Amino acid sequence: MSNQGNANQANKRVALICVAVVAGMTGLAFASAPLYDLFCRVTGFGGTPQRSAEAPGAITSQPMPGQMITVRFNSDTAPDMPWRFQPVQREVKVVPGEETLIFYRATNPTDKAITGTASFNVTPEKAGPYFDKIACFCFSEQVLEAGQSVDMPVSFFVDPGILKDPKTRDVKTITLSYTFFRKPGDTRLSDRQAGTAPAERAVN
Repeated sequence: MSNQGNANQANKRVALICVAVVAGMTGLAFASAPLYDLFCRVTGFGGTPQRSAEAPGAITSQPMPGQMITVRFNSDTAPDMPWRFQPVQREVKVVPGEETLIFYRATNPTDKAITGTASFNVTPEKAGPYFDKIACFCFSEQVLEAGQSVDMPVSFFVDPGILKDPKTRDVKTITLSYTFFRKPGDTRLSDRQAGTAPAERAVN
């Protein structure tokens, strides 16, 4: 085979390698977000709460003061999300292992239906592996019609293991935070709207 032929073959191999590398990097880019999300949910990394089917039950019917944990609730909205969003109660005291139900309230003050999705985390981050959600509005998209208000439930428990782990035995307060975003691709509302709006509907 001539030198020219060898050069052509080498160029083809280089081209194929480049194509393969680009394809691989593209695939990783699309997969990285879901994989990172899965990693956080499984490990509690970054203060990501866990998900459970049910609570194990309170560690005791008469907890000592040092066994009680205060859970505070925080709420935010993205710049392009016009909803009003806040916890119905600011904090509760819980017994590790006992299921607790609280609510967040969201209101759509605009004249258009809007779809939202919520991200969440807990602080301090080291409490993430011990904060378990049983039911949460953040597990699915939320659609609020024009002027609608809803109370959205969160059912959770704090794993009793938090009291035994040397890294978390000092945790007496946990903050659960949510941020609501407009669903990507939801074009029904082009700009943040505020001010006059239809009368709010009764809270569900």
